[in-house]
Amino acid sequence: MEPLEQLPIPLLRWYYENARVLPWRSDPTPYHVWVSEIMLQQTRVAAVLEYYRRFMEALPRVEDLAAVEEDRLMKLWQGLGYYNRARSLQKAARQIVCERDGRFPDTYGELLELAGVGEYTAGAVASIAFGVPVPAVDGNVLRVTARLTGDGGDITKPQTRARVRQALQAVMPRKAPGDFNQALMELGATVCLPNGAPACGRCPAREFCTALRQDRVGELPVKAPKAGRRIEERTVFLLFCRGRVALRRRESRGLLAGLWEYPNERSPAPCPVEVRALEDGPAGKHIFTHIEWRMTSLAGEVSGPALPGGWVWAGREELQSRYAVPNAFRSFAAYVQARIT
Repeated sequence: MEPLEQLPIPLLRWYYENARVLPWRSDPTPYHVWVSEIMLQQTRVAAVLEYYRRFMEALPRVEDLAAVEEDRLMKLWQGLGYYNRARSLQKAARQIVCERDGRFPDTYGELLELAGVGEYTAGAVASIAFGVPVPAVDGNVLRVTARLTGDGGDITKPQTRARVRQALQAVMPRKAPGDFNQALMELGATVCLPNGAPACGRCPAREFCTALRQDRVGELPVKAPKAGRRIEERTVFLLFCRGRVALRRRESRGLLAGLWEYPNERSPAPCPVEVRALEDGPAGKHIFTHIEWRMTSLAGEVSGPALPGGWVWAGREELQSRYAVPNAFRSFAAYVQARIT
C-alpha cells in the first residue's frame, strides 16, 4: 500500500488527540476560517492569535470588514506585515456583500473568485467551513507529503503542487475533509518540522514514511534557493514639533503601499523640511522578501508646524490608535515615544 493511502486513519487519530485549541477551530464559520487563513500566510500561529482576537472584536461580521475605513483596517493589521493581504480581504468582503448579498461562497470554484483567494485558501475554507472534499496544500503539507512519499520534486514549482493536490484528493476522507487538511497542516507545524529538525518519534506516519526509512529526512523537501536580496541604504528623518512626530503616507502602490511612515529617502539625502539642527538617531534594519533596508536616522525639531502635503503630525495617542506605521520602522519606535506626548 502506498504511504499516502495508509495516512488518513492514523493521522486523524493523532489529530483528534493532539490538535492545538485555536479560536477559528473552535468556531469554524466561513468568515472566521477565511480571515484566519489569510492572517496565517507567512505568519506563525502564535503571532496571529492576538491579532485575530482584536480583529474579530472590531470587525465581527463580513459586513463590518466591507465597511471599515482603510486607516482603521491598516491599524488592526499593523505588525502582521504583507499589508496587501488586508486590502484583498476587504475587497473580497465587498464582493461578498455587494455581489452576493452577504452570502459567503460555499464551493471551491466560487471561493477562487474572491480577491486574494488562491488554491490553498479556497481549499481550506471549502473543506473546513463547508465540508467540501478538496485539498489545501501549503508549505507544511508539501513538506509532509514530500517526506512521506520520498518525492524529490521542487516544491516551489506549480507542477509539484499540482501532483500533490491530485494525490491528496485521491486519499482524502470524504466525511472529514476539513479535519484531514488541518491534521496535515498541524503535523507539519508541530512534528514534521523544517530545517532538519522533525520529531519523527512522535509522528503518526513514522511506520510508513519513505524519507525516514531511507534516511532522507534532512534532504526533503527539495526547494530551489531564493534569489539574493537587494541592499538599500536609507536615511530616516525623525522630525518633531511640540511633542509630535512627523509622518507621511506612502504612495498607493508598491512596497508598504498607503501606510504611514517616518519620512525617509535613499542615502545620502537632505532633510525634506527646515529644521533647527539634526542629530544622529538610532539605526535599524528590515528585511522584505526581495529588499533589505539598512537605515540610519537623523532627528531634529522642525521650525514650524507647516508640513508638506500628505504629511501629518502625530502624538502618542494618534500613533497608538490611528496611524499604522509598519514594523519596518520598529527600530525607531522607542526613540520616538520618548520624545512625543
